[in-house]
Amino acid sequence: MIDINAPEFIVLVVLAVIIFGPEKLPELARKGARVLNYVRNIANDAQGKLRQELGTDLGDLNFSDLNPRSLVTSTLLDPVKSEVDQVRATVSGTMADAKAELATETEPAAPVPFDPEAT
Repeated sequence: MIDINAPEFIVLVVLAVIIFGPEKLPELARKGARVLNYVRNIANDAQGKLRQELGTDLGDLNFSDLNPRSLVTSTLLDPVKSEVDQVRATVSGTMADAKAELATETEPAAPVPFDPEAT
């Protein structure tokens, strides 16, 4: 998507007024809105025809799933994530067991005999 901030938008409006003039600007805005609406309708029709041609098997296909980033995430990283979670659980369980065993094995040290008159 295009990220246009308020100052950039104001510059674009000023340039449009300078280039096209204030008389033609409303007409150009209407034509631009019609073109945008026409392109949006074409995209929706193509999407509907694609769903119709794919049939019931792929009728629930989500087109955002075809995004390369989400496709890689769902096909490559999701199976690995479950394996990593299993390993993480095993390691944390082993660490907890080791800490518990270390705590029970370690007894407080006997106080070191100290003779204050020795020095």
